[in-house]
Amino acid sequence: MRWRPLGVTLAATAALITLPAAHPSAGAAEIPLSQGKSATASSVENAGTAAGKAVDGDTGTRWSSAAADDQWLRVDLGVTASVTRVELDWEAAYGKDYKVQISGDGSTWTDLKSVTGSDGGADTLDVSGRGRYVRMLGVHRATPYGYSLWEFRVYGSTDTGQAGCDSGNAARGRPATASSTENAGTPASAAFDGDTTTRWSSQAADPQWLQVDLGAVKDICKVDLNWEAAYAKDFQLQASADGQNWSTLKSVTGATGGTASYDVSGSGRYVRIHGTARGTGYGYSLWEAAVHTGTSGLPPVQGGGDLGPNVIVVDPSTPNLQQKFDDVFARQESAQFGTGRYQFLLKPGTYNGINAQLGFYTSISGLGLNPDDTQINGDVTVDAGWFNGNATQNFWRSAENLALTPSNGTDRWAVAQAAPFRRIHVKGGLNLAPNGYGWASGGYIADSKIDGTVGPYSQQQWYTRDSSVGGWTNGVWNMTFSGVQGAPATNFDSGPYTTLDTTPVSREKPFLYLDGSSYKVFVPAKRTNARGVSWPANAGTSLPLDRFYVVKPGATAATINAALAQGLNLLFTPGVYHLDQTLDVTRPDTVVLGLGLATLVPDNGVDAMHVADVDGVRLAGFLIDAGPVNSDTLLRIGTPGAGADHSANPTTMQDVFIRIGGAGPGLATNSVVVDSDDVVIDHTWIWRADHGSGVGWDTNRADYGLRVNGDDVLATGLFVEHFNKYDVHWSGERGRTIFFQNEKAYDVPNAAAVTHDGIVGYAAYKVADSVTTHEAWGLGSYCNFTADPSIVQTHGFQVPVTAGIKMHDLMVISLGGKGQYAHVVNNTGAPTSGTDTIPSKVTSFP
Repeated sequence: MRWRPLGVTLAATAALITLPAAHPSAGAAEIPLSQGKSATASSVENAGTAAGKAVDGDTGTRWSSAAADDQWLRVDLGVTASVTRVELDWEAAYGKDYKVQISGDGSTWTDLKSVTGSDGGADTLDVSGRGRYVRMLGVHRATPYGYSLWEFRVYGSTDTGQAGCDSGNAARGRPATASSTENAGTPASAAFDGDTTTRWSSQAADPQWLQVDLGAVKDICKVDLNWEAAYAKDFQLQASADGQNWSTLKSVTGATGGTASYDVSGSGRYVRIHGTARGTGYGYSLWEAAVHTGTSGLPPVQGGGDLGPNVIVVDPSTPNLQQKFDDVFARQESAQFGTGRYQFLLKPGTYNGINAQLGFYTSISGLGLNPDDTQINGDVTVDAGWFNGNATQNFWRSAENLALTPSNGTDRWAVAQAAPFRRIHVKGGLNLAPNGYGWASGGYIADSKIDGTVGPYSQQQWYTRDSSVGGWTNGVWNMTFSGVQGAPATNFDSGPYTTLDTTPVSREKPFLYLDGSSYKVFVPAKRTNARGVSWPANAGTSLPLDRFYVVKPGATAATINAALAQGLNLLFTPGVYHLDQTLDVTRPDTVVLGLGLATLVPDNGVDAMHVADVDGVRLAGFLIDAGPVNSDTLLRIGTPGAGADHSANPTTMQDVFIRIGGAGPGLATNSVVVDSDDVVIDHTWIWRADHGSGVGWDTNRADYGLRVNGDDVLATGLFVEHFNKYDVHWSGERGRTIFFQNEKAYDVPNAAAVTHDGIVGYAAYKVADSVTTHEAWGLGSYCNFTADPSIVQTHGFQVPVTAGIKMHDLMVISLGGKGQYAHVVNNTGAPTSGTDTIPSKVTSFP
């Protein structure tokens, strides 16, 4: 933050005019009362400088007004607060003379401070007042432009000792529907996006309604409405538990539009504004609607703290270090569907003679800023002795951010899906096959440097991104590379390789590290057309741990959501977390990071997590495990109809895994739905279980794996398997996928169960007929129809035939003759046949 002295001299007017005090800003753990709250302004310069940008906690976004003197910015704190300090972080267009005012009702204002002669920069004002609304009222501009604030922060306290009405907006970013919309530019979602420059508007008729889904039944205490000129004269505020049966919270007649707040009392999952009489000849139109829910009266959630009972932090002098690794491995080696979760964190230093064998739900990470800060003279090993040398079920484990000098020159990493190998420097070779060269079904490497040769041997498929290798010996079916120095050249027509020189967009996964004795999370920056590793340059930002709610076993969804509402990031420590309400990520740039395959289980049919249509959210390193009551969507990124441009700062989903069944019955209609534009999906395994507990065609039914509705979405390392309908259904424009691995559902009872539109079987990867531009490289789909081996699936891939559709290097395989494919893509490609497991390929389509 910039600190500047105020260049003004006070004499006789000192009693009337007070200048900002120059003292340090609040510590990182202090969250402004204003952050993320509803904000309005007298004007905005353009759609990109909305009022809400000044209270979003992001110093890279701003509010700016029209070029006139009498302009204001107002924030609604949601509840009455005692305000003690206000910070204004001015952009170059600052206010020379201005007032900071407070109000209890948004109409009658009292001056907290009058400032004259400010020279911009960061102004900190010590104040004393009580109210719900705080505003900056500009008097004179310092430049010919308007007023422009990077951030407007209000500090103080609210009465948190008793239960009350939460100041946060429970409806922001939630799914919304309406009786009608005026046009495509005024969708229902625009009334709940936190942006006062977008709006919902209906057709010009009575009655009309607007409805929002809060995700779970909540106590509703207040509704705020910000009407556009086309307002409702008569309307009802209603609530419902099921979206069908409604109760009236408040009836309003004779309203005059503008901004109004209504205290209400009731409960429901759904809230509806039901208009019965319009105030104009047009329809109904709302800039924003906010729903406030009852609070528990608990104090604010604190950031930082210890890492919980399942994180094992060691250094080279730790006694019995090998025994610690061995003890966890003994518990986890074959615990495929167990509840144990463990994270080893290795402080920087040199570790000699270590062999860290990793079983299920076990992760190992170095705590240096660079991989070479943590040196292991030894091994990090994954093998398949527990499964008689078959590595096709070595799921859910990871290694990250360290350097290895293997004891015999070559490290063994014989994994299947959901086992990322990130940010590793191997000073030797890497063997991806189990001892004895049994089957293996991986795998994923990113941001790693392998000085020697990588030997896949029996690995069926593998994806490597933004790395360097000393050599690569072979491949079975599908070995795909992007941005990898030393990768073999493409030879898919006769071999397994598909190689892209660079990765178009990538951003490495956030990771925990030690800065001295303090834990921080490093958040890497976006790269374009990347090739090779990102380190040691390490472009990005560091976040102290006190900006994270450190989630430990036993934490409730309500507490986690309270932490998010306060503006904290989330660090899930290893454990299994049952959720009785959806986790709502609404703040731009929120980091949700898991350690040790932390697992989220939605209970009673709620969705596990929703992410608003905002910039730069990072989701990384956790598993969502469907519960026994059907969830509509386990993970939703963005809101239906979202269309904001996030290309400069996309949301990323990395090492986020989905499971339906296996650990017990699980049900979900959709596993992952991406509605936002520009999302980067970097390594996911979305899996409807084919083995374990609670497995059957209807027992763990899940129709869709990944549904992409947003535009310009990129998937790198996409593993999706066994869904009842489409494994991947892509409706957004200009989508791209680099590497796709799929198995069709083993348990299809017969061909009739999956026949639709005259087609036998749902394609593994379906691009919607409406899409005009899409491109993908290195895709494979395998069938193993054990319930009915006579099924002949029409094709593995289905795409429109237009100039903008470009599919490269596709294959389909029948595993041992258990079912067959008639074609590879659409009606192109030779059929599979027999029991020899020989791929049928298409190198380019159309």
